[in-house]
Amino acid sequence: MRVRTVRQTSVTLPALDEPGRDLSSVTSLASGRGRLAEFVYADADLRELDLADSQLLDGRVLRLRSRRALLEELRVDSVEFSGCELAALRWSGGKLSRVAFSDCTFMGSTFENVAFDNVLFDRCRLDYATFAASRAVGPVIFSECSLTEVSFDRCDLPGACFDGCRMRHTEFETGRYRGLDLRNNDLSAVRGIPALRQVVIDRAQVLQLADALVAELEITFGEDLPTA
Repeated sequence: MRVRTVRQTSVTLPALDEPGRDLSSVTSLASGRGRLAEFVYADADLRELDLADSQLLDGRVLRLRSRRALLEELRVDSVEFSGCELAALRWSGGKLSRVAFSDCTFMGSTFENVAFDNVLFDRCRLDYATFAASRAVGPVIFSECSLTEVSFDRCDLPGACFDGCRMRHTEFETGRYRGLDLRNNDLSAVRGIPALRQVVIDRAQVLQLADALVAELEITFGEDLPTA
C-alpha cells in the first residue's frame, strides 16, 4: 500500500503497480457502460472533454490536455493523473477516492460539490481556481502547489493539509476549516482570516496572519500618515 504522509496527515495512494495487474491502453475516457477500469490514457490533446455519470477505476491519465473540460457526477477510484493540463475545468458533483494529481495544471478551474477522500495534489498549478461547497470526507494533501487567488467557498476541510504551497491571496470564505493544517506555508497574503477558526499553524506564523489581517482590513499605520 502506497501512502503519502505530511505531518499528521496520511493519504492512501493508488496501488497500480501490484503484481498481476495489467493496465490496458485506451483511446478515450468515455465508456458505453459508464465504467472504465484498469486503463492507461496518455498523450491526448482535446478541444473538449465531457464526462457525466461515469466511473474511472484503477488507471492512469498521463499528459492529457483539454481546452475545455466538463465533468459531472464523476466517480474516480484509484487513479493517477500526471502532467495533465485541464484549463477552465468545471468538475461538478461526484467523489474522488485514492486519487493523485502530480504536476497538473488546473488554472481557473472550478470544483463544485465534490467529495475528496484520500486525495493528493502534488506540485500542481491551481491559480484562480474555485472550490465551492466541496468537502474532505477523508485526508487531503496539497503539497508544493501554486494556489494564487484560489477561493475556498462553503467548503468543509477537516483533516486537510497544505504543505509548502504558494498561497498569495488564497481566500477562505464561509465554511468549516477546523483542524485544517496550514503549517509550513507563508500565510502573510491569505484572505478571509475570520473563517480560519481552529486551524493548525506554527507559532512563527502568527505574525504572518497579523500581516494578512492588516492588509485585509486596509489598516493605515499612524507613522505612515503624511506630516503637516
